[in-house]
Amino acid sequence: MAALGREAGEDLRAAGVGPDIKVPTYTHGQSSPSLGDAKLRKPLVIEIIEKKFEYLSKEKTLNIYGTVTFGTTAGISGILANFIFRHCFKVKFDTLKTYASLTTLPFLSTIVSYKLLVTDALYSGKISQENCVLRSSLIGIVCGILYPTALAFSKNGRLAVKYHTVPLPPKGRVLLYWLLLCQTEIKAMMLPLILQTAFGIFLGLQHYAMFESTLEKTVHED
Repeated sequence: MAALGREAGEDLRAAGVGPDIKVPTYTHGQSSPSLGDAKLRKPLVIEIIEKKFEYLSKEKTLNIYGTVTFGTTAGISGILANFIFRHCFKVKFDTLKTYASLTTLPFLSTIVSYKLLVTDALYSGKISQENCVLRSSLIGIVCGILYPTALAFSKNGRLAVKYHTVPLPPKGRVLLYWLLLCQTEIKAMMLPLILQTAFGIFLGLQHYAMFESTLEKTVHED
C-alpha cells in the first residue's frame, strides 16, 4: 500500500498536478515592502509637520507685531488725553506718575482684550470675519479712547481738586461742570478715535485673512 501511494504521488508530480505554492523569500539585507513604505512616509510626515510649525510661527510673529502696535497706539492716545486734561485743569503736579499710568494701562488693556476676544476666538474657530472686525474695532474704541480719556479725566480732576488749580464745582453739578470746563479741548480726541477705529478694522481684517491663509496651507499640505 505504501509503495502504491508513493508511486501515485510521483506520477501526479510528473504530470504537473498538485499545489503550486510560492513562498516569498528575502535575501539578507533586503527589507520588506511595508518597511520600505514606512521609511518613505516618515520623512514626508516630518516635512509636513515642519511646514505647519513654520506657518504657525510666522502667523504668531505677525500677530504679536500687530497687537503690540495696537497697544502702542492706545498708549499714545492715553498720553494725548493726559496732556489735554492737564492743560484744561491747569495741573502741574505728579507729571511722571500720571503719564506713566496713562501710557501703561491703555497699552496693557488693549493687548489683553485683543488676545482674549479676538486671538483666542480665532484659534477656537468660533468667530466670523465680521465678528472679528467688530471686536477689533470696539477694542480700539473702548481700550484706546474711552478708557484713557476717562482715566485722564479722573486722575487730573482729582489733582485739580487737591491742589485747587481750578475753581471748585458747585454741589450737585460736579460732572457737568468738569465737562463744560474742557469741552473745547476734548474735541481733539476725535482724531485718535478715528485712527484707533480704522486701525482696529484693518488689524481685524488682516488677522482673520492671515488665519484663513495658514489654515488653508496646512490643510493643503495634509
